Amino acid sequence: MSPSTNGATRGAIIPIGGAEDKTGARDVLAHVIALAGGPASRIAVIPTASELPDTGDRYAALFRELGAAHVDVLPITEREHARVPGVAETVGQATGIFMTGGNQLRLSTILGGTPLARVIRAANAGGVVVAGTSAGAAVIPEHMIASGLVGPTPTTESVTLSPGLGLTNRLIIDQHFRQRDRLGRLLTAVSFNPFATGVGIDEDTALVLHSDKTFEVIGSGTVTVVDPTDLVYSSMDSARPGEPVSLIGLTVHVLAAGCRYDTTTRVATAPPRVPFLDEDEDPVPDDS
Repeated sequence: MSPSTNGATRGAIIPIGGAEDKTGARDVLAHVIALAGGPASRIAVIPTASELPDTGDRYAALFRELGAAHVDVLPITEREHARVPGVAETVGQATGIFMTGGNQLRLSTILGGTPLARVIRAANAGGVVVAGTSAGAAVIPEHMIASGLVGPTPTTESVTLSPGLGLTNRLIIDQHFRQRDRLGRLLTAVSFNPFATGVGIDEDTALVLHSDKTFEVIGSGTVTVVDPTDLVYSSMDSARPGEPVSLIGLTVHVLAAGCRYDTTTRVATAPPRVPFLDEDEDPVPDDS
């Protein structure tokens, strides 16, 4: 993660696995608004990844329904749009920045290296929440999964990586994870350079990366964590094109809502257990 500025506490980083609930309780999106200031929040929506003309407006309506005080939609479809001073100023005044889904390469090639990309990183370092769903989640780290194959087996050609926005170098993020069977490509991405922790985020699920470099899981699915700390053998360097890759010593966690993970110590923790009570079962009487 980039260093915070002027002693400020870094804003939360919230990658969402895509297809988050938009009609029910909307817990994931509500969490974004709450962390961005709730009724005082100012949200900048960046729909660049999407080629649908109404994507930004649909999220703006959702955020207003969830209580955001002000929402700006930034129709950035070309690199020159990201260089307009007014756009950077709008983002700089936001308390929360939200990047929609679509095509992460479209997002990275339009925003990468622009003044707006620098403003997003500086805003997050200064305390602004940055969230993204699907493609908007994939682009958050330094190393972005640009594309890849489906399936559980890592191979030499399972994934293509490219530079992301660089909000964190501790994670490699994949999305729509369980729904699109993306374990193999996340394993491959981690094996290329076993420094970053791989996180595969299910749909309607997010992780909230806090300034203390720990994250918590929210939403209805799970986050699969691939920890390469104890990797003792990888055949990535010697496998031929298309061959399966051997990886020995990886640690994998599957974390549901309430679980936490420390990206520094690479320790996962679970929330306290809640006793299960069947709806047809009478509570145990108090003998006191």
